[in-house]
Amino acid sequence: MQMDAGVQAFEEIYFTTRDGLRLYGRRYRAHRRSDRRPVLCLAGLTRNSRDFHVLATTLSQHSKSPRDVFTLDTRGRGFSEYDKDWRNYAVPVEMLDAIDYLTRCDLSEVAVIGTSRGGLIAMVMAAVQPSAIGAVVLNDIGPVVETEGLLRIAGYVGKTPVPRSWEDAARIAREINQRQFPNIPPERWMEIARQLYNEKGGRPAPGYDAKVARSLSVFEGPMPTLWPQFDALKRVPALVIRGANSDLLSAATTEAMAARHPALTNHVVPDEGHAPLLHDKPTLDAIATFLERADEA
Repeated sequence: MQMDAGVQAFEEIYFTTRDGLRLYGRRYRAHRRSDRRPVLCLAGLTRNSRDFHVLATTLSQHSKSPRDVFTLDTRGRGFSEYDKDWRNYAVPVEMLDAIDYLTRCDLSEVAVIGTSRGGLIAMVMAAVQPSAIGAVVLNDIGPVVETEGLLRIAGYVGKTPVPRSWEDAARIAREINQRQFPNIPPERWMEIARQLYNEKGGRPAPGYDAKVARSLSVFEGPMPTLWPQFDALKRVPALVIRGANSDLLSAATTEAMAARHPALTNHVVPDEGHAPLLHDKPTLDAIATFLERADEA
């Protein structure tokens, strides 16, 4: 058991995937006995479980409908083992990691909250193993990934130097993300830096395997669309969250998603880009309300 920032205890889970990697996850237990649908949080391309701490705490401690929340560091991210073969940093392989995690925790029909890459994993999972998902929240991701945003991400993934100090880490985080998140106060960038980087000897350490960047080199043009995989989510309630400043998920794509999905709702986060931090109260409330309605459905 570990305490993060003195706010909420979580259990650390280590497990071995079908191909032998040791991965890391967290379980935030509901603060009282609950029959609510559990949640699985899947992070973005270079991100990890720490991104979901505020959300996981909010959902597990919810006064009306507390629920267990599980988070996962996919291979090569956070505290999970790096893969010797960079080609395994691919959505289908990472989807299998998520399924192995669900099996380890004896879970099915979970509500998947997928940020960016995590949302792509959720869509593929819905097509491959429908019984794994009972509801889905797609955080700033859809079947169409805008080339502009993909190129921006490819411009820094695996190329950012390791910060010399936590102050330097906060500066780098601000410089990379300030255009997408113009209204974040200066003191918050340190908090975001702590999500991005691991810690070693009191100093920032890489939060992901730099070879993850090589998985982006396969994109020699627009990323293939995932409409068939998205359509596999039609059987479950869905919420799409979009950052108003996002360059990865367009408003046109969210409209097209709503037209195809009979039970999809949208939530826009003002003054945030890719991907919304899931820290602000309106967004936290929107997710909690959606999950309550999905339980009833």
